[in-house]
Amino acid sequence: MSSFIRGTVILTFAVFMTKLLGFVYRIQFMRVAGEEAVGVYMTAYPAFIFFLSLVQLGIPIAIAKVIAELTAKGQSARFAQVMRSSVLLTIITGLIFLPLSILFVPFLSNTLLGNPAASVTLFVGIAIVPIAAVGGIIRGYFQGIARLEETAWSQVIEQIVRIGLITWMLPYFLTDGSIALNAAYAMGITLLAEAVSVLYLWIKFKKQQKKTASLQSKDGLYPVNPLLAVALPSSGSRLFGSFTWFLEPIIFIRALAVSGLTAAAATSLYGVISGVLIPLLLFPQFIPYALSVVLVPAVSGASAAGNIKKLQERIHLSLRLSALTGAFAAAVFFVHGKEMAETLFHVKQGASYMVVLAPIFFFYYIQSPLFSILQATDEAKAAMMNSVYGGIAKLLVMFVLASQPGLQETGAIVAIGFGVLITSFLHIATLRRNRKTATGFTMFVLPYASFIITAVLRPIFIPTGGYGLIADCSITALFLAVVLFFTGQIRGEDFRHFRKLAVRQR
Repeated sequence: MSSFIRGTVILTFAVFMTKLLGFVYRIQFMRVAGEEAVGVYMTAYPAFIFFLSLVQLGIPIAIAKVIAELTAKGQSARFAQVMRSSVLLTIITGLIFLPLSILFVPFLSNTLLGNPAASVTLFVGIAIVPIAAVGGIIRGYFQGIARLEETAWSQVIEQIVRIGLITWMLPYFLTDGSIALNAAYAMGITLLAEAVSVLYLWIKFKKQQKKTASLQSKDGLYPVNPLLAVALPSSGSRLFGSFTWFLEPIIFIRALAVSGLTAAAATSLYGVISGVLIPLLLFPQFIPYALSVVLVPAVSGASAAGNIKKLQERIHLSLRLSALTGAFAAAVFFVHGKEMAETLFHVKQGASYMVVLAPIFFFYYIQSPLFSILQATDEAKAAMMNSVYGGIAKLLVMFVLASQPGLQETGAIVAIGFGVLITSFLHIATLRRNRKTATGFTMFVLPYASFIITAVLRPIFIPTGGYGLIADCSITALFLAVVLFFTGQIRGEDFRHFRKLAVRQR
């Protein structure tokens, strides 16, 4: 259990640093490039992720799961075969989907997005895909062998490079009046940062290979069926998730056009929502993200070894930590989210929507660990369908509500939250059917109730606004911690366990 927690703590710290640096990057990006360029970049970025999902086809997750299972069975000599088969599959998918993506860009930018300025940015994004695909393969390998430091530090390095380039290089390339080029330069910075990150991973991977070279099989391929059995359901879910994200700016812009807003105004507004509000809400997600990365090999290994007790311990601990993270995030953002958006990003328009999204995004924090648990317990197909239903619901509600002149962007905000709720509830219901996991809805009731108590009582007993933003947020978090302690969600044994872990790592 300690290795599971150690890996989670290491990755949590690194992802926290990545999120923090990502915030600095977004603030700099908004200030240097301007809202219009950010809007074009943010409408093109989902398409880049969708193209990457097509090429990756869920292979990185399959690598992590298969290698973890081979480790549990003492068959580490087959790691090299797994990597060779994975590289071959990725080359095949790249040769198929990259040319199609290039041909699709003009129609996407001119017709679907209604913004020709996005085409150059999209072409640069496609150039990133092969680099990111290589990085995904190596990350899957390191996750499978529970070496999370490499994956974590590669993300930190990527963000540092992005901040440096956006701060000192982008201003020299910015062109007045050329939004298309400015957004493309920003995507070019993403390309350079990704290349540096993958180079770091490659160096670490080659060093790891040298250590185990004598144990590895020198030739042959690992059977593709076990890889595809994990990759295809996983890719189906991730592909549909990235596809719905890809459709999101299209439907957002089209729906607002129906309600009377211009495409340029809608693009800028989408940049604020997806580039400021949503990232701010997702900042605390570094804990659930770290857990979701660790969970696939950890739960797969426990399941393959038939250790039900360890399986339940890891699942319950990860979901409890994710629920606690969601409770703290929901409380702080509900009470202080508007002020945080205005102070950090100098955003006035749309900042009030933090109050609407904060209670809903509690369930987003448990969504990624739930998804990983379902994958690791052979419920990848069900996880995929849950994501499909949530994605479809979000898009349908977004078009219906955002196209109403009286709602516009408010309808889009409600639709985003609705999609989160549908997917999360379906994940919980699916996991509840698996009796081995001993998991259900009840384990999330008290953390959410503690958030509601804090959101209602904290402003009554300790009025906000008189202590400064940081102090106010700290008071809210402390108030919630007390409520969670009295409801038994934060336990004394938690502190003793992590103190022992810290002493062991000295």
